[in-house]
Amino acid sequence: MHNKSKTSAASQQSPEQAANEARITQIEEFINEVLKEELRQLEQWIGQYNEEIMEYVQLKNTLQTFDTHLSEGYKTQVNIGSNIFMQARVRQMDRILVNVGKDVYLEMTLPEAEQFSDVRVKILTKQSEVLREESVKKRAQIKMALIAISERAKLNQQDDRK
Repeated sequence: MHNKSKTSAASQQSPEQAANEARITQIEEFINEVLKEELRQLEQWIGQYNEEIMEYVQLKNTLQTFDTHLSEGYKTQVNIGSNIFMQARVRQMDRILVNVGKDVYLEMTLPEAEQFSDVRVKILTKQSEVLREESVKKRAQIKMALIAISERAKLNQQDDRK
């Protein structure tokens, strides 16, 4: 008997209540299909920037190690193809090749490479901060949309009581 009264009450919804329910559904879909997807993409981009920043920090640390501890050169193993390695000795450490992007390599001195690394870290950090600000804005939009849903639901409950 309780179910019948509930279904009859639902069928007796006022046009305003039906419009509120429809709007709540629209807002929920907007949150899930648009805002949350945009937030996910922003977080993915932030992660990519952070990975790149870490690579440049690692490059700088490696360069500093070369400069302070390995200025005479060092021994290493080099992959010559098909996972076949041969021993090599690096004697000159005054110039190295640095990937500056798009698989383009420039020859640089160790100080130039360190400076390049510092500049790239600063640029990437600023770009990452912009994305973080956008992420905060998206989270605020989601929160505001959830508040709007809550307010509309309260209005529907108040209308039901009348």
